[in-house]
Amino acid sequence: MMSFATGRGGRWLAACVVLWSCQAMAQTTTAPASTASAVAQEIPFAPAHDTIITTQSASNAWGGERTGSEPTLSDRVVSYTIDADLDAAKHAVTGKEHMTWRNRSDRDVRSVYFHLYLNAFQNEGSTFFTERKVLTAHGQSRGNAVLEKGQWGWVRLQSVQQNGTALKWSFVHPDGGPATDETVVRIDLAQPVPAGGSMALDIDFLSQLPRVVERTGWWGDFNLIGQWFPKIGVLELPGERGATQVRWNVHEFHFNSEFYADFGLYDVHLTVPSDYTVGAVGKLQGTPEQKSGKTTYHFVQGDVHDFAWVAAKGYKTLDGTYEGPGSPKVAVRVIYPAEYEASAAPTLKSTIDALGYFSRTLGPYPYETVTAVVPPYNAQEAGGMEYPTFFTSEGYKVVEPDTMYQTASDFVNIHEFGHGYFYGMIASNEFEEPMLDEGLNEYWDNRMLRERKQPLVLATPFTKWLGITPAINGFPFERLTATLYHPADPTAQNSWDRLSSTSYGTVYSRTATAMHDLEERLGRPAMEKAFHLYFQRWRFRHPSVADFRAALIDSSGDAKDVDAIFNEYVYGTDFIDDKVGDIDSYEVLPQSGVTWKDGKETEVVASDLDKQIDQQRKDWGKAHPNARPGAPGPFPWHSIVTVQRDGVSAPELLRVTFEDGTHEDITWNDDRRWARFEFTRPSKVVSAELDPDQHNLLDRDRLNNSLTTQPDGAASRRWTADVAAVLQTFYAMLATM
Repeated sequence: MMSFATGRGGRWLAACVVLWSCQAMAQTTTAPASTASAVAQEIPFAPAHDTIITTQSASNAWGGERTGSEPTLSDRVVSYTIDADLDAAKHAVTGKEHMTWRNRSDRDVRSVYFHLYLNAFQNEGSTFFTERKVLTAHGQSRGNAVLEKGQWGWVRLQSVQQNGTALKWSFVHPDGGPATDETVVRIDLAQPVPAGGSMALDIDFLSQLPRVVERTGWWGDFNLIGQWFPKIGVLELPGERGATQVRWNVHEFHFNSEFYADFGLYDVHLTVPSDYTVGAVGKLQGTPEQKSGKTTYHFVQGDVHDFAWVAAKGYKTLDGTYEGPGSPKVAVRVIYPAEYEASAAPTLKSTIDALGYFSRTLGPYPYETVTAVVPPYNAQEAGGMEYPTFFTSEGYKVVEPDTMYQTASDFVNIHEFGHGYFYGMIASNEFEEPMLDEGLNEYWDNRMLRERKQPLVLATPFTKWLGITPAINGFPFERLTATLYHPADPTAQNSWDRLSSTSYGTVYSRTATAMHDLEERLGRPAMEKAFHLYFQRWRFRHPSVADFRAALIDSSGDAKDVDAIFNEYVYGTDFIDDKVGDIDSYEVLPQSGVTWKDGKETEVVASDLDKQIDQQRKDWGKAHPNARPGAPGPFPWHSIVTVQRDGVSAPELLRVTFEDGTHEDITWNDDRRWARFEFTRPSKVVSAELDPDQHNLLDRDRLNNSLTTQPDGAASRRWTADVAAVLQTFYAMLATM
């Protein structure tokens, strides 16, 4: 998912929704607080706050590494057969769900827990809205849309049965959220599920989509239908993602959090008005069936952990294909509104390009479809969102090459497709460890742009016409937004225990910057090999940050550098801030004073020495009448460069440049807080620079990385030109809005 600011605020609460909420609570059977707590603790919840994992998972976690010889890509724990009917006028979905689930644990399971994600949008008492007030008060974020009367969303359980027996349910709060949150529900079973056994539930539900707030919802005749069905939580076993006992991992829907679920099989029938265009996770089966002005589409996809779809009136499609080694023939489709037709072809191209890059560098894409959806104007919050084989993009009226609009279009498409690997196949827990998805994906996206030699262009069509096309490379751009001066939270922190949404946003940029610097230490081929091992080892399973760390060490054999990055920037909030403090130079002249040799005393008098030095200078000047300024003179120079460290240590290259134009590179790779490097050369040192090739982008202040002894206007002229170009672009962009 892409993270960006919307700038919208305000609060409204529809009285009818509050009334419905009270009625719904009255219709369910809720155990007293003490009883509910006792039942829930039969199998405890995963911790709500102590979520940073430092212990590697067991080798047999999630059934062990997939070899490719198994009958299915994943160890399918769950399956969903759903019949869904969209009431387009009301933006509501009536659903019938048949879910089967396998108990992987060694004990009976008497209650199961489901996510009811859409209830995050039913009123301001949800965990989502409660956290939004705090997290956006001191930071910017998407998801700030105001919901007015008739725009709230929810999912209502109408019936839950196990083998024909009606079951009771109640709302629970695994993370200690407000009592008014209804995003997690406990269902008490009529027959316990034995160890290793399976059970089936039949659930009738009604999902009311909200007006687009974040990730899902409607606008006009557009319906992005995500997080829309009752979805079972994950039962984790000891040795899996830091678990030491069997536990339910089923967090509330937090403001910044995304998702986590078991792999399984989805078999879904979607009935919509016949004049609506439909796209969904998975592959369309057969020919859609039409009846009474409605059309039913049948989609099936195995070895995924979610299902989302779009239904939009009058939308167009653009199709392409991808074929690559190890992959099936992949049908690629873009679904878009007429107003954003300019985005269709660029979206198709960048998606196919990303298919090739990720397949080549991580592993072949195994599914037969990819569907990209361009939301309409006023539904931007539905853009930049990912599901298995399905993602949403962003729309632009004009996508001119070598402008910021092409840059934005390409990056969003590459990023959202990339989630198909880091969120899709490497099914990390986005609730607890967003860096494994958003962060690693952001890093790999920038690697793809770097390989394509594609910078982030900041020009508008107008500034391009003027010949002003400022650009910045991807990794330096990530560094600018990584909050390196005062990081509030460790990169490995969960999505909700954050100082602000701005701090959550650094999951993207701080991870990408840290991985860039680790790559500089390990080498690009070694880093790619390590990521390939990580993908092969953990595809169709659920790794932790500790498992990712182990894969890097196992592949590279360089525990020292990997541990340094993880201890300081992933698990910690450290920073680099190395600087060149001083440059001191003096000529190496004959020295006055007394010396002894063979028992005889010799004294050199300063006044006599001054005459000798003056004569040597005159003689040298006569012998070198055309010597240019800065050329070696009659005496050598002794220079001292002092470097200082105000942060953690990092391997640094110090480039020292002499007045005659030559330079020397020195490695500073120790734990000293300061160091002095001395040089005796024909010319004096005129400048010194740490990390001239920008290997350490985690350095929070690169302006103090260099020092010169002579005024040089080149740097200020360069900065002035860059700032001027950016400002010109900004003003031109305002003029076009």
